[in-house]
Amino acid sequence: MGNALYGRDVTPASKAKEGAAKRGITARGIAFLIIAVVCIVVAIVLISRLLAGPEPPGVLRKYVELISDKDYATLVDYVDLGQTSLDEEGFARRNSAIYDGIEAHDFELEVDSYDPVAMAVHYRLSFQTIAGPVSVESLARFAKTSVGYRIKWDDSMIFPSLTADGRVTVLDTPGSRGRILDREGNELAGPGIASSVGIVPGELEDRELAVKSLAGLLDIGAGEIKDALSASWVTDDVFVPIATVPKIYPTGKHMQFGDADLLKEAENQNRMRSIPGVKIVDIDSRSYPLGKAAAHLTGYVQQVNAEDIAEHPDGDYRAGDVIGKAGIEALYEDKLRAHSGIKIVVLDGEGRTVDTIAETPPRNGEDVRLAIDSRLQSALYEQFSSEQGCSVAMNPITGEVLALVSTPAYDPNDFATGIRGKKWSALNDDPARPLYNRFRQVWPPGSSFKPIVAAIGVELGAIDPYEDFGYEGLSWKKDQSWGDYEVTTLRACSPATLENAIVYSDNIYFAKAALKIGANQMCLSLNRLGFANQLPFEIVMSASQYANNGFIENEIQLADSGYGQGQVLVNPLHLACLYTAFLNGGNVLRPALLFEEGSGQKIWIEGAFSPYSVDVVKAALVRAVTDPEGTGYAAFRDDVSLAGKTGTAETKASRDEGATEYGWFAVMTADADAAKPVLVVSMVEGVEGIGGSTYVVSGVSSALESWL
Repeated sequence: MGNALYGRDVTPASKAKEGAAKRGITARGIAFLIIAVVCIVVAIVLISRLLAGPEPPGVLRKYVELISDKDYATLVDYVDLGQTSLDEEGFARRNSAIYDGIEAHDFELEVDSYDPVAMAVHYRLSFQTIAGPVSVESLARFAKTSVGYRIKWDDSMIFPSLTADGRVTVLDTPGSRGRILDREGNELAGPGIASSVGIVPGELEDRELAVKSLAGLLDIGAGEIKDALSASWVTDDVFVPIATVPKIYPTGKHMQFGDADLLKEAENQNRMRSIPGVKIVDIDSRSYPLGKAAAHLTGYVQQVNAEDIAEHPDGDYRAGDVIGKAGIEALYEDKLRAHSGIKIVVLDGEGRTVDTIAETPPRNGEDVRLAIDSRLQSALYEQFSSEQGCSVAMNPITGEVLALVSTPAYDPNDFATGIRGKKWSALNDDPARPLYNRFRQVWPPGSSFKPIVAAIGVELGAIDPYEDFGYEGLSWKKDQSWGDYEVTTLRACSPATLENAIVYSDNIYFAKAALKIGANQMCLSLNRLGFANQLPFEIVMSASQYANNGFIENEIQLADSGYGQGQVLVNPLHLACLYTAFLNGGNVLRPALLFEEGSGQKIWIEGAFSPYSVDVVKAALVRAVTDPEGTGYAAFRDDVSLAGKTGTAETKASRDEGATEYGWFAVMTADADAAKPVLVVSMVEGVEGIGGSTYVVSGVSSALESWL
């Protein structure tokens, strides 16, 4: 009744709304349900995948990461070895041996594609090795296991061409070390042949006896041989090198059987060959044709040791390489050294090469050509080989160094083949010190220094070359302030002029000359002439000095300095350089070690003396050789004009000891336009009792005979 009063029926409309509301709740519920189901499904998939591990591309990335980290023990967790006969330990050992053996590093992986159906990943793997960069393109197949995806591994995963019975090896291709040549292109050092003594273990009949016998013949410890035989790579049929020895040729070929050392070596090698299992084979080596004559000049090479390798952390040197240890070999090591080529190859089960993985070609060293003349070098050595001394020779017009000799010497060939035992001990224990390089040292020059003092005095105006300093006999002192000290001379001259003083080598004249010059001016002049400074030369020479503490302390020291005694010490090459001023208008030449075709002279000290000063001194030097009363007359020649000066200096360790005499002779061709200009300075220790400096004059004259 109430509904009729309002004039409309509300019941149908209310029911419609109620139905619509019910239908809306149902749709939302269904949507929520669908979303919930999808989330659950996705979660299940994600959880299942998480539990199953990464997809194949991720597994491959982890595999490469572990190789890069050298974690081969963990690497096995990412592979399925069902296709191989390897166990986990063998797998780790196989990978370690190959990747570490080729020094693989800096790995980079690029995945090209992934086929989820075939479970295969196509990839590119690049890395660096000892032989250079490597790039591998391959296909990795996967198996789905209970613990996730695993690489179906076989040996081709390392290199596609590698099989289970194959192997990877590194081959060295040695380059050629540069040669050391003289000015004419003759070899001072170059390729040679030595012999390698080794053992084939499987051919030994009595191992202990063989090791003991071979050790005795090689003069090495038996333990050294046993260590070599126990190396991991040694098998019964391989040649195991033990020591390098000189190559012994048949009579008449490269061998003088009068040489006791070579005869002994030949005998020893014959005994070695008689031991079952011991072999001697030829190997490449370093040869020094001049032997002892140029030993301190060329130096020698030896195989690198652990210290050498440590000093070159960039990997430039590896076991088996050689390195210059002394002389030119060491000085020009960077230029001379060869860089071995390295090749990484894959071999099949028969040892045949099936693939080259990477290759760096060998790089030969460069030759070093010296200004040295082999004939003059050898001649000077032969004249003084049994003495303790040194000789240097220069072209006084160009400054080229023609010879650098130190005596006695060692044979660098012994070092190249590996000096051992008694021979090494003998060199070290020899009181004559054959290993000591004397041409690099400084020595008391005695009267060979007088021409330099004369030139300084004339240049400064302190000395009038024609002034008579007065006759003093064989001894003199300035005044009573010198106490008991006197300057003595072996020969007095009258009149006591500069020229006579050089010809007769009058110590008293030059003691007075030094006093006239004065200590201050003497020091300043000698400093200008390179004293107390490094000689501008590739080989480091000891610096010449005029005083131990850098200044001349008193008149007696100054007077003694005037005739090359006191505390004066001079390097022989430095003295030779100063003598070049007498042929070059007063310019001191710079010594040149390397040969340069058409090279002109290089001046070290320009205008060291005036032309007048050098002409005065040079005239005296010529007369010292041409005058029968001159100290250098034994070097006189009719065919070539020579100028020179002898010298004898004395030193002794204590007052109670006899003096050691150092004999000198400096001589040069006197004409600037001489056909074969040459300047030689030689020094011999201990010339007392064998003729003093006259002995040196005789030796130098004989050596110059073939040159002139």
